[in-house]
Amino acid sequence: MDWPIQEIARLSGVTTRTLRHYDQIGLLAPTRTAGSGLRYYDADALTRLQRILMLRDLGLSLPTIGDVLDGQKDDVAALRVHLAWLETEQQRLARQVRAVQHTIETKERGESPMADQMLDGFDHTQYKEEVEQRWGKQAYADGDRWWRGLSAEQKADFMTEVKSLNEDWQRSYAAGHVPESDEAQALAGRHYRWLTAAYQGKAPVKEHLTGLAQMYVDDPRFAANYEASAGDGGAVFVRDALVVGRSESAIG
Repeated sequence: MDWPIQEIARLSGVTTRTLRHYDQIGLLAPTRTAGSGLRYYDADALTRLQRILMLRDLGLSLPTIGDVLDGQKDDVAALRVHLAWLETEQQRLARQVRAVQHTIETKERGESPMADQMLDGFDHTQYKEEVEQRWGKQAYADGDRWWRGLSAEQKADFMTEVKSLNEDWQRSYAAGHVPESDEAQALAGRHYRWLTAAYQGKAPVKEHLTGLAQMYVDDPRFAANYEASAGDGGAVFVRDALVVGRSESAIG
């Protein structure tokens, strides 16, 4: 039994364009192609797609995912490893759900939420090793000190702005704006000011901004913030809007 590409796109949330791209780079080939050109995928192909999507969620690049899949021929053994990770994520998300429920319930009763319960499951130190590898121990220490120094309300405001920025970037890209447009440059200025706040009031230098913008494209975890569907070009749009020459004057 197999399924047409449109059905796989509907069920997985991966666009047909992305599925065709996966075929072009040798990551996921269709099981067969009909005379009309329509691509079909069987259960084995879907198992591979399942593994691709889980590895992508872990932040691996497509070339790295290909290497991992080529080196792990035993689907069941590999999926057991993925399952263990998913169960860990499930526990973390369950903690976040309880934390949000606690906040809602206490506020509805007119009480003050407990800080430790509000932030359970949101521990930012899980990325300590990665941050130190990318930017050094001092960068992590500075960021950690800044975050711990914020009040619960300030942390909530910061995360609200993150969510709002991500949504506005996606809307701008969907509207067909180009990186040099006034709309995109207004967002670039807002994004720059948000980064300045994140850097404790220190505006990121041009080289740092360029490197960070490129990471939005290269790292699927960041790209997912700006793309309605993986690989749709939204992250590239954000990068280009941030680094075009006009951005500095628009940012002011």
